[in-house]
Order: sequence, then C-alpha cells, then structure tokens
Amino acid sequence: MKVSLEALEERRKNLWRQLESLGNFRRGTVSVNYRKCGKPNCACARAGHPGHGPQYLWNATLGGKSQAKNLALGPELEKVGQEVENYRRFQRWLEEWVEVNEAICQLRPLRQLEGEQEGEELKKKLQQRYSRKPSKR
Repeated sequence: MKVSLEALEERRKNLWRQLESLGNFRRGTVSVNYRKCGKPNCACARAGHPGHGPQYLWNATLGGKSQAKNLALGPELEKVGQEVENYRRFQRWLEEWVEVNEAICQLRPLRQLEGEQEGEELKKKLQQRYSRKPSKR
C-alpha cells in the first residue's frame, strides 16, 4: 500500500504534537541491587541469601563517563523511574520521526532544472562538494 505525501506530512505534524506530551526525561537505567557485605557471620553470607538490599540505583553514561546515583525508595525513585521511561518513549518517538521523514524525502519530487547550463553548473558544484578529501583530525 502506497502512502501519500500529504498523509505522511500529516503524520509528521501529529508526531510533533506528541513530542510536547513526553515531559521531562533522562538517559540511563534504574536497577535494583542486592550486595553481600563480606562479613562471614552475616546472614548475607549464607547460601541462597540474596544479600543486603534492595538498593535502587540510577546508572547512565554521559560524555563517555559512567555516572550512578543511589535513589531513595519513594518520590525520588518514582520521579527518576518516570524520567527514564519517558526517555525510552522519546527514543521510540525519534525512530518513528526519522522513518516518516525518510519516507517524505523519498516521495518529494526532484526540482526541475531550467536548462542545460544550470545542469552543468550543478554537476560541477556537486563534484566539488563531494570529492573533497576528508580532513585529518
């Protein structure tokens, strides 16, 4: 089934409106952790004991560095958990946004050249743009 350009543009407008409803978001994950303290007489040292906890932890990698923060059970955990879920929703939204825009790009007609000279000028300009050697960093 072929979708019209107008339908895709309307879908893009609807997606844009949805973005406003996402709310605050942050990257990362919230995990529930149990740990063993290492004391031989502690209950956590027994076989089958999960360890001390639960401890709630927000983890993220920002700018190539890992960050973590302990979260208190209650409003703080609820807030951060919702923000992380909103980020997941944002990622799904972004994927759909890109797909719709790519489909629109596929359906948009090419511009018509005025004459042969404009075609030659365009070819020359594009060759210069795309034949440059990549800069060394």
